[in-house]
Amino acid sequence: MVSFSDERLPNGLRLIIAEDHLAPVVAVNVWYGVGSKHEVPGKTGFAHLFEHVMFQGSRNVGKAEHIALVQAAGGTMNGTTWLDRTNYFETMPSHQLELALWLEADRMGTLLDALSQENLDNQREVVKNEKRWSYDNRPYGTWSEKLQAHLYPPEHPYHHPTIGSMEDLDAASIEDVSAFFRTYYAPNNAVLSLVGDVDPAAARQWTERYFGRIPANPSIPPLGDTSLPPILGEERREVVEDRVPLPRIFFGFRAPALGDERLDAIDVATQILVGGRGSRIYRRLVRDERIAQDVVGFSLGFVAGASIWAGWATVRPGVSIDHVERSFIEELDRIGHEPISADELARAHALIETEELGALQRVEERADRLAMYATLFDDPDLINRMLGRYLSVTPERVRAAAAQVFRADNRVVMIYVPALPPAEAVPGPLETIVPGDADGDRSDEEAAA
Repeated sequence: MVSFSDERLPNGLRLIIAEDHLAPVVAVNVWYGVGSKHEVPGKTGFAHLFEHVMFQGSRNVGKAEHIALVQAAGGTMNGTTWLDRTNYFETMPSHQLELALWLEADRMGTLLDALSQENLDNQREVVKNEKRWSYDNRPYGTWSEKLQAHLYPPEHPYHHPTIGSMEDLDAASIEDVSAFFRTYYAPNNAVLSLVGDVDPAAARQWTERYFGRIPANPSIPPLGDTSLPPILGEERREVVEDRVPLPRIFFGFRAPALGDERLDAIDVATQILVGGRGSRIYRRLVRDERIAQDVVGFSLGFVAGASIWAGWATVRPGVSIDHVERSFIEELDRIGHEPISADELARAHALIETEELGALQRVEERADRLAMYATLFDDPDLINRMLGRYLSVTPERVRAAAAQVFRADNRVVMIYVPALPPAEAVPGPLETIVPGDADGDRSDEEAAA
C-alpha cells in the first residue's frame, strides 16, 4: 500500500505527497492535463513542442539552466509528452526538494517571459530532427503514425501522432504557442506529486510559496465528444515499402479505454500470448516453427474513447509472409475461443505481479503513477488497487475480452517489406549470415515488451 495525502491549493493545483524515508531522495512529478489530443487541425505537435520549450528558460532561469541546476545538485530530470498528458519530473537529493519546486513553479508561471522567436525556431528544428530520426528515417518508424490513422477517424483527437506534422511545426507562430501555453499550463490543470524522503509540512510551505501565486485558468476548453464504436467495422490492410532488412507484419486493434476492466483482461491475455519465451505466440512462431525472428504485443491505454492493442512479427528469411500472418492471427483467435489453462493464467499473473511490484519500489514510478491516476481518473488511490484488479482476472474474462477485441472486423494489418532486394538475392560469392537464431539472445523489441 502507498499512503499519501491529497489536497488542492486555492488556485487549483493538486498536491499529492507520499513519504518514504528509506533513501534520502525525493521524486518530483508534474502532470499537466494536456497532450496531443488537445491540439486542433493545423496546429498539431504543439504539446510535444512545449515539452522542449519548457527547458529553454523562464523569467528567473536561463536557457538550459533548469537542467544544469538539477544536475549540479545531484539530481536527474526529464519530460515526456503523450496523447493524454505532458509531464516533467526530477529525482533529487531530499535536501534539494525546494530547488526542484522553485524550478517547476518558475516555468509554470513565467515561461512566456523568456519565450522568444529564437528559442521557438531552435526547438522547432530540434523537434523536426526528432521526427526524422524517430519516424521518417528509422526502419519501420512510421508504423505507429499509420496505425493511429487507421484506428481513429480524422475527426478524432487520436488520429494524429504526438510528434505532429512538419507543415504544422513550420507554421507555428509565437502567438500560437503562447496561446496554447496560457490555455493549458495552469495550476488548475496540473498535479504535483512528491514521493520519497520528504517533510510534508515543509513541502506544503514551499509549494504554497512558489506555486500559490500562479493564477488559475477558469476557461480551459472541454475536449468534446471522443466516443467511438468499440469495433472498427472492417479489416484494413496496407503494404509499406521501406528501407527495412526483413518483412515485418504489424497488427492493430481497437481496445477498451484505459480504466475499463476489460482492458485489464486484455493485458492478462497479452502476457499469455507474448509475455516472454513461454508465451503462446513466441513459443509457436519463434521457438517451434522458427518462422519469425521476434514477436511483440502490448496495449496502449488511452482514456478518450478507445485504446490500442498492437503487435508485430518480423518474418524470418525465406519464410512466407502469409504463413507468419496466418499463424499470428490463429493464436489471437484461439485465446478468445479455447480454454486457458490454470498454469497459463498463474504465469501471466506472476509476470504482472513481478512487474507491478518492481515498478512500485522506485520513488519515481510511484510519483508518476499517483499523478497519472489523479490526472486521468481523479483517483490517485488506483495505485493501490490496480494489482488486485489484474490478479482477479479470470479465464472467462480473458476469453470474453479477447473475443471482443481480436476480431477480423476490428483489425488493421500493415506489412512492411524491403524496398530493395535482400542481400542474399544479390549474386556473389559471399553468403549472407543472419546473426543470432531463435534460441539466442532476445531482440530489442522483445526485451522492451
